[in-house]
Amino acid sequence: MIDSLLKPDRSGLLVALAAGGTLALVLIAQYGFGLPPCEMCHWQRWPHIAALVFGLAALALPRWRAPLLGLAALSFAITGAIGVFHAGVEWKWWQGLTSCSSTSTATTLEDLRAQLMAAPVVRCDEAAIRVLGLSMAGWNALWSAALAAFALLAARRAAQGTP
Repeated sequence: MIDSLLKPDRSGLLVALAAGGTLALVLIAQYGFGLPPCEMCHWQRWPHIAALVFGLAALALPRWRAPLLGLAALSFAITGAIGVFHAGVEWKWWQGLTSCSSTSTATTLEDLRAQLMAAPVVRCDEAAIRVLGLSMAGWNALWSAALAAFALLAARRAAQGTP
């Protein structure tokens, strides 16, 4: 089964469908279920958009299929790495960015007021939802690692000219 999925003429479409499906899922979560994204959630979307474009380009440009699938694999790896970092922030394993977490360095009431007014509405250090113990960032990390491996194998196969 995996052998038929890795066929070069199908792999670009599968990469695009996986990236597009992932984006559709997070948009459904955001608009359909009222789970607004934090700043790091937005960061995780951009590499999926890039992978979608690379997948479609690999489908349309067979001559460039291998490098485009390689770029899709890199995009998936990047969003997965951001997902790992974000999940670690949610689990309090390490501190996130001060721009989207609850750390305060205010020393005066005016400083505190200024920080509160500049703070994002959705904090990055709190998971909006957990499914089977993992936040959406954690699931993105796992899913993106699988997609990166798939796209990398597909790129390798396309580079070898395997039908």
